[in-house]
Amino acid sequence: MEALGINAAGLLTQIVSFLILFIGLRVLLYKPILKVLDRRSQKIKESLESADKAKQEADISRDEIQKKFDEARVEGQEMIAQAREIADRFKEEELAKARSEIQAERSKAEAEIRQERDAAIEELREHFAGLAMSAAERLVSRTMDEEAHRDIIDDVLKESLKIK
Repeated sequence: MEALGINAAGLLTQIVSFLILFIGLRVLLYKPILKVLDRRSQKIKESLESADKAKQEADISRDEIQKKFDEARVEGQEMIAQAREIADRFKEEELAKARSEIQAERSKAEAEIRQERDAAIEELREHFAGLAMSAAERLVSRTMDEEAHRDIIDDVLKESLKIK
């Protein structure tokens, strides 16, 4: 080996030095670096697990929020339907009230018309009675008392109303 320029004692010293350095580096640096890398790997794994857990919780929260939103929408639609129902009921009640008021006014007007008609008929009777008495006086040429005339006129009117 000396022909190659390699000194056996120097080579052996270098091999022993390399092995001591290798063992020393392995003990002093490699194992602590592996521990640091393992801890780092564990932290990353825990971070990924907590991220997955947070994602699952976010999904659950989103689902719950969506469910509450849907419930609120349904509740809002029910409230709108109830409001419409109440409005329709109110409208019908107001229409019924207006109809009853109109019917009351109509009945009142009919009663007033009947009273006016009856008053007009009575006035016409009295006027007719006076005319009939005058005509009867002229025809008979004698005067009758007013009560007898009224009885005759009432009889005539009753007969004429029965005919109609």
